[in-house]
Amino acid sequence: MLHDLRRWRWDRWQELTPGKKEQLLDRWQDFLEESERVEGEEGVYSALYRVVGHKADFVWVHFRPRVADLLDLERAWERTPAASLSQRTFSYLSVVELSRHSAPPFPEGVDPMTLPPLRERLVPTIPNYRWICFYPMSKRRGETVNWYQLTGEERSNYMRGHGAIGRNWADRVKQIVSGSMGLDDWEWGVSLFADEPLWFKKLVYEMRFDPASALFAEFGPFFIGERLDQTALRSWLR
Repeated sequence: MLHDLRRWRWDRWQELTPGKKEQLLDRWQDFLEESERVEGEEGVYSALYRVVGHKADFVWVHFRPRVADLLDLERAWERTPAASLSQRTFSYLSVVELSRHSAPPFPEGVDPMTLPPLRERLVPTIPNYRWICFYPMSKRRGETVNWYQLTGEERSNYMRGHGAIGRNWADRVKQIVSGSMGLDDWEWGVSLFADEPLWFKKLVYEMRFDPASALFAEFGPFFIGERLDQTALRSWLR
């Protein structure tokens, strides 16, 4: 997974002639259509969201089966006219994985990719919801509490209650947790999808009181965005 957050150069955009704007939008729409789904290959999805606030103007969210695919995708974007009017403000690389604390048991030696319920979790699609909330996070390794000095059973007990809260919201908020140890500065990325952004606040607030968060969680910046399809992209830049 790659979350690629960018600022749009509105000053330079306003300087373009109407014809140049149309050419740029046509190419951006083509890129969006090409990257949203590649037929015939599993795990290939992209989505574009306009971001609320000053941290960025828009975010690309890309799911690809290989890191090299993300590199190719970045270079393809840089070759579009729109790329020259955007500046990256933040990015995050991570991989979807099964949590050892929440994955359902399966026979030893069995490839989880051969089990449909686990395969669906390991190769998710980008949910078709209007809003996204993304934030990175880590577990504390301080002098008072240290997540990595707990036993596996202790960690599982903490995460069991944490997971129960998430399941209570499953009909309204879709959550994809991805790991990033050795890939990026934080340890996990959390992507939440919903049709109502206020639900993000309510869910995260409720989870803050759960011991797994209250004692051990360190949170990075939060980004909230509204999905842009090809029609909405053109309206946004008008």
